[in-house]
Amino acid sequence: MQITIDHKSFEVKEGMTLMQAAASLGISIPALCFREGIAHHPSCMVCLVKDLDSGRLLPSCAYPVLDGMNIQTHSHEIHEARREALELLLSDHVGDCEAPCRRSCPAFMDIPEMNRLIAAGRFKEALKVVREEIALPLTLGYICPAPCEKACHRASIDGSVSICLLKRSTADEGSRLYSGLAPAVEKSGKKVAIIGTGPAGLSAAFYVLRCGHHAVLFDQHKEAGGLLRYHITEDELPRQVLDSEIEVVRLMGAEFRLSTLVTKELFDTVLLREFDAVIIASGREEKQISDDFGLEPDEYGLKISRTTLEAKTRDESDDRDGRDDHSLTHQQRGIFACGNIIRKHQMAVRSVAQGKAAALSADHFLKTGKPGGVHQLFNSSFGRLKEAEFDEYLKESPSLSRLEPEKGFIGGFTEAEAMKEAARCMNCDCRKPVSCKLRIYANEYQAYQKKFTGPERKKIIKSVQHEFVIYEPEKCIKCGICVEITRAEGELQGLTYVGRGFDVRISVPLGGSLKEALIRTGEKVVEACPTGALAYKINHNEKRRDS
Repeated sequence: MQITIDHKSFEVKEGMTLMQAAASLGISIPALCFREGIAHHPSCMVCLVKDLDSGRLLPSCAYPVLDGMNIQTHSHEIHEARREALELLLSDHVGDCEAPCRRSCPAFMDIPEMNRLIAAGRFKEALKVVREEIALPLTLGYICPAPCEKACHRASIDGSVSICLLKRSTADEGSRLYSGLAPAVEKSGKKVAIIGTGPAGLSAAFYVLRCGHHAVLFDQHKEAGGLLRYHITEDELPRQVLDSEIEVVRLMGAEFRLSTLVTKELFDTVLLREFDAVIIASGREEKQISDDFGLEPDEYGLKISRTTLEAKTRDESDDRDGRDDHSLTHQQRGIFACGNIIRKHQMAVRSVAQGKAAALSADHFLKTGKPGGVHQLFNSSFGRLKEAEFDEYLKESPSLSRLEPEKGFIGGFTEAEAMKEAARCMNCDCRKPVSCKLRIYANEYQAYQKKFTGPERKKIIKSVQHEFVIYEPEKCIKCGICVEITRAEGELQGLTYVGRGFDVRISVPLGGSLKEALIRTGEKVVEACPTGALAYKINHNEKRRDS
């Protein structure tokens, strides 16, 4: 048969679906309820395409090719139809892509993964996870106000997990603090000047060095540390702690030029001429920047907000994660900014996060000539736990109240105490943050989760009886793929549709258990499930292993 897809005419075999025909041309069409080789019934409608002759939108995964068809697979209308289909699915989806603790962390640290590793006694691996986002884990373990703990789901049950102290425990042993400082990368030969050695400057240097560039830090004081040294007391932050983390940056190869005030002359004659990029992390205010360096705020990507300078970025109240996404930059001159220059008197953890963002943007600039930004994936969020859901979330963690260290806050946790406290984490993040097709397509089509949500969400249930599979039905989109797999594989009970209409759900028939339903097909249904509804209990976080 002869058909046309996206203005290309070609021959196809009778019996092919529109999706298969498009695939033969290398045209990818999104789909959630379809899996090759498995009987299915189109339900998600994310695969819609348009028949230009009839004007109808058709589910490409199931609609057969007809001779002479003229099909369009991409247009604004099709994009909007697919987005609406995703928004309808999301209206009934109850689950967090990222745990609320991580979303509330200005550095977006992977707290649940850190907790799982600490609970298993794998402290060095936990420190590696922390350092992916936070360059100063030991320092922040003393002074961070821990917004993550306020967002912790367990806070409403028996006290939040002691995340701040657990973060400190990953680096508390000297041998751990100095281990695995940087992955092996080829040195670029590029030089980056960093003005300021406070939390933003030290963080920027840490990640500049990890990217393979040389970092030179300038500071007018005789000792590095900025506000960490000169505005925080010894009782709050022991100086040996700060010194040890500065030494980490030094051991990575950073050069410190202390007792050096960066004037306009030095900026123009040295920094702009001898360095390939400059990161301003001095915390100076707008007038000082203008007077000292001769740069106007909008010259390097900044704008006025009363008396402070802030990033040209989205509103921090956005419920995806509430953190700054982009470093501040001026493309032509390779000048970047981070820390208190953006917002005065901010949390040190936010300055540390911005230091990393500036470093990565500078790295992208040095490699491509253009500054880079940080893109945040779509995040599903269901809000607070209901009291009726407490027991469901406690199924995967011990019923223990928050543990206070025997040596007090300054003394911190022993390794045994840290392991015990970390085990209280309820693993609120999704087990399929990378492979979940619902998240992938919601991100691609910029779906809005709350467009069709009703006044009451469904109660969260976790089925954990199976040896290695967990089932969370409120993340299920009722595609039926798992039902077809268990039926085709001859499971005695398997999975089936239960209920009717809006109340339909996928469950084990006759009140059976998940263990009885998935005797032979546990791995197959997990791999086939397009969301995080069916997932592995162990190897919880695929993100760190597959990305």
